[in-house]
Amino acid sequence: MPTEIQMPTNRIGLTKKEYQGLTTTLCSGCGHNSITSGIISACYDLGIHPHQLAKLSGIGCSSKTPAYFMNRSHGFNAVHGRMPSIATGVEVANRTLINLGISGDGDSASIGMGQFIHAIRRNTNLVYIIENNGTYGLTKGQFSATADYEALDHYKNINKYQALDLVELAIICGATFAARSFSGDRKQMEALIKAAIAHNGCAILDIISPCVTFNDHKESTKGYEYMKEHDVPLEELGFVPSFEEIKVDYQPGEVKDIELHDGSHLLLKKLKEEYDPTDRKKALETISKAKDEHQVLTGLVFFKKNMPSHHELLKLPETPLKDLTDKELKPSHEDFATLIKTFN
Repeated sequence: MPTEIQMPTNRIGLTKKEYQGLTTTLCSGCGHNSITSGIISACYDLGIHPHQLAKLSGIGCSSKTPAYFMNRSHGFNAVHGRMPSIATGVEVANRTLINLGISGDGDSASIGMGQFIHAIRRNTNLVYIIENNGTYGLTKGQFSATADYEALDHYKNINKYQALDLVELAIICGATFAARSFSGDRKQMEALIKAAIAHNGCAILDIISPCVTFNDHKESTKGYEYMKEHDVPLEELGFVPSFEEIKVDYQPGEVKDIELHDGSHLLLKKLKEEYDPTDRKKALETISKAKDEHQVLTGLVFFKKNMPSHHELLKLPETPLKDLTDKELKPSHEDFATLIKTFN
């Protein structure tokens, strides 16, 4: 009889197959599928139990992505642009879950702009991934709010509006983690996804994800060819999880070590000048300069440590709200009277 092939397992004894979902129905070659693979690999490598994760989305091609990974996780598909509200509720109700939200440039930069800004302002504990292709793929390829000024669409129409840069906007709004990647750069993307999961607060990860049907033509500024020519990585990234020993072969001074909330480390080998991702002013200046030079900066653009997340700002108890009993939730007459006096 043939010998059964044993699939490799991660540190909690699960195979990568147990992190997968349904077969994708997106277009063949869609950048979103590469992001799905990156999420699966990141969660597998980190040894996350599927039930520890809540996968959330809004509306658009991006909203289908959670169906394609971790089919044993919690999930909620919200209405258009409202994914951050659901994430806020999840965080408040059960702070032990990893909030992983998938959005799109239409979902976040148009109808969901207010939600995007306030998730950042409150520092909601959320891995906020934007699958950014600059177009509305579900409605046949109109420009989205992230489409570059004077870019051409699939029908040779010219975009007359200024583009919204979601990483730049995130930093302006007080983001504690703002990064950009490209779905065609698997190594960089996976390192940033892992770092975003380890971050305490709202981690914005804008991933340029070409739409092969409506926005991958020669004139597109969100296509594979353009990104290959204009992608400028800020750093060479390495991620070391909290359960592994740090071993690097870089020379002293070459690497900046960013220690994350859970004890993991993101190692940044500088590639562009003397870039410091902890310098907010420098980050905004670098983004502005890159736009003038028609460059797309990728990597960790900005990071701020030791900022309390939303549930910490609310001073919620260590016990998740979902686990509190009636006895704990119902105050005694004496406690209630004392509480009322504080409002006098």
